[in-house]
Amino acid sequence: MTDADFHQPDSEAPSLEFDHVTVENDDAPNECVIFPHEASEAKLMTTWISAHDDSFVALDSMR
Repeated sequence: MTDADFHQPDSEAPSLEFDHVTVENDDAPNECVIFPHEASEAKLMTTWISAHDDSFVALDSMR
């Protein structure tokens, strides 16, 4: 196999736009859930990531 075997055509390239929601938990820290902007309901079941308040850092500190 070559790299070309793994290349997706431009029309099937994943979206780089994301949405997010804040999940407010009563008995745990709130979470920020990030997911693809135009994902179908089925895709949302497996294509997301969540982060807690201590998961974030200042952008300037990582440069």
